[in-house]
Amino acid sequence: MGAKGEPEPARLRSPRARAAVCLRAAGALLAAAASAGPAAAGEGRVGAASLAEMRDRVAAAARRAPPWDGPRTGPPGLPGKKVALFAEDLRNGGILGVAEGVGEAAQVMGWKVQVFDARGTSPGRDRAAAEALASSPDGLILIGADAGVMSARLKPFAERGVPVVGWHVGPRAGAMAGGPVAINVSTDPLEVARVTAMAAVVAAQGQAGVVIFTDSNFEIATAKARAMAEVVRACPGCTMLELRDLPISRAAELVPGATRELLARYGPRLTDLLAINDIYFDYAVPELISAGERAGDFRLLSAGDGSSAAFQRLQAGVFQVGTVAEPLHLQGWQLVDELNRLLSHQPVSGYVAPVHLVNRDNVGYDGGPRLRFDPDNGYREAYRAIWKR
Repeated sequence: MGAKGEPEPARLRSPRARAAVCLRAAGALLAAAASAGPAAAGEGRVGAASLAEMRDRVAAAARRAPPWDGPRTGPPGLPGKKVALFAEDLRNGGILGVAEGVGEAAQVMGWKVQVFDARGTSPGRDRAAAEALASSPDGLILIGADAGVMSARLKPFAERGVPVVGWHVGPRAGAMAGGPVAINVSTDPLEVARVTAMAAVVAAQGQAGVVIFTDSNFEIATAKARAMAEVVRACPGCTMLELRDLPISRAAELVPGATRELLARYGPRLTDLLAINDIYFDYAVPELISAGERAGDFRLLSAGDGSSAAFQRLQAGVFQVGTVAEPLHLQGWQLVDELNRLLSHQPVSGYVAPVHLVNRDNVGYDGGPRLRFDPDNGYREAYRAIWKR
């Protein structure tokens, strides 16, 4: 089947024919870009990227972490603050990792942090937000909850002048305007998604058959899924089989059955399963094993967040070949720094960490032995120097 479900022409059914078409198309796209001149050639490069260019992008993302390129100056730490931490669902490894980073940094800062876990449900969000407000915090840290969904629940905090910072609360990284959340601490979600999809295309040598798992309850997840699908559809030899909407909070319940259904529907045409979060693969892998799939023939790649289970799969060589991991502990420290800036009546730094692909070749570095991506770039020392602590 083609990208939109239509039958494939007979001439495209063999791997060799697909590869030839992919190479010819890539050459034509490169020639068109070159003739268009520098300005035009720089536009739409994801769609026009050749397999060689994708390899370069993927290799760059997989390099070991560069030296710290974040803030070096800022207000000194304000000790003695009481902070409410609203977690969308602490069962999610990414959210848990950020919360751990916040705890580390808050201890250095001399802050007291109280955690409120929504457990991924609307009633849970109501309860956690109400309890966080009742704790009369000096500041609020929002982890993993969509800022739009939380808008009404955050209004009372804004009315009381409580500054709010967030992690993965929207589709764009950096400072936010027009709402109570001052900053979305994240790597660039769209670049994360593109690198993930490019890694799949490269691993499949331009012949990937892809299904994407996403969660439409979160704007950031929808944006990442669309960006991944765009890369796959732009590859002439690849097939975008399906985008499957599965709530993260119901992954344990829904992913096993969805995985069995997809294997039955697409058979060998399904070569790469992509997801907006590693948690989906926790429940897909047992089904792949039960179905007799081989890790060498079936690949899992995630556009976040670099869970400990994902690192274990990478180390063991069990299906997962990549996760574009967030530096979760680093981002916890950044949340504390951004909130300290707001409490000091200064603007946020707006720092956005570079995108990093963890794969089987580099999983032994930058925190990998501890089952997380924790850049060995001196960020803790940099923040301590800013806070003078």
